[in-house]
Order: sequence, then structure tokens, then C-alpha cells
Amino acid sequence: MAAPDLADRAAPAELSAPERPARGFFDYQRFQVTLPAGAQTRDVVRAGKVVALLPLDLERGEIVMIRQFRPAAHLANGKGELVEIVAGRVEPGERLAEAARRECQEEIGVTPSALVELFSYLPTPGLTDEEVTFFVAAVDASRVPERTRPAPGEYISVMCVPIDTALAVLGEGKMHNGPLIVGLLWLALNRGRVAELLGAAR
Repeated sequence: MAAPDLADRAAPAELSAPERPARGFFDYQRFQVTLPAGAQTRDVVRAGKVVALLPLDLERGEIVMIRQFRPAAHLANGKGELVEIVAGRVEPGERLAEAARRECQEEIGVTPSALVELFSYLPTPGLTDEEVTFFVAAVDASRVPERTRPAPGEYISVMCVPIDTALAVLGEGKMHNGPLIVGLLWLALNRGRVAELLGAAR
């Protein structure tokens, strides 16, 4: 039996021009979608490109993590102060790697000495077109300041955590941020080759 084709592919779909039932921080659009199986109405939050990165200090055996308030998490389960990794939106005209370096400096106060793009994924494709591109970064955790200067309106605190501790807590199911979980699972699977990846990028 031939192996199944597991790659995402283009769909035989036609989308109408978008209606805009509402607009806030993000653009909320409604489409009439025509597929071979019939027509349907679908709403999409247009969030766009995002970068996320795993800031690692391999010499110290640490990962730099943050805490940040998220209203949606507060509504979902009452635990709105999420443990996260560096992440943020890509500005118009900005390249992905540029956005990753900028977000790292803004959120944890250091710029990566090496940066490697790993993969992209869609966190919630049934709701939003947000696409996250993931990076692993080499940082000097000893230079992380006690306080950083995040973007206006952001509530962020920074933590330098042993990698072993972060992976152990992941297994306890206490952290719920999607990019953090994806990043730590990648790290658990690829820890043995991280130094080689980052060394080649210096």
C-alpha cells in the first residue's frame, strides 16, 4: 500500500469578497465559501503573521521564559497570567527573522547571537488565519535584565529557567500557552542537535 500524502494542499474552494461584521484590534471578516460539497458561511479573524522563538542559553542550561496577562486565557479558565516564550506580530514590511530579533529584545531585553528558523504552523485554523513561524535562538541569559520595557499596554515579567525544569513542568500539564508547548515539545525531541543548529547559524 502506498504511503498517504500527508502534505497540506490547495483546496477547490471559491471565497466571496469579505463582509466585515466587526472590526477591533483585528479585522473580523465573513466569507461565503463554495466547495464541491456545497456552500457555507465562515467567519475568520485576520491576525496574520506571527513569530515565536525559544531563547536558549546552552552554556547555563537555561531557557528564558516570560509571564504575560492574556484576557482570553482569563476568560477560558481563570488563569490569565500565562507562562510563555517570546512571540509577537510581524510588522508590515518586516522580515520574519527581523521580527524575531525585535521581539526578543523588546520582551526579554537581549538580542539573539544566533537565530534558526524551524517551521510554521496554524494555531487555530478554524477561527483565524494567524500563522506562527517558529525560531530557536541563542541568548546570554546572564544579560537578561530584571525588568524589560515591553510594548505599551503589555504586562510582562521575565524568568530564566533551567531547561530540565521547564520540560518537567511541561509534563505536569500546568502550562497552557500554545507556542510554549510546541516549543518545549520540539526541544524535548531535538535537544541533542540544538547546539549544532545554533553553532551553524553564528
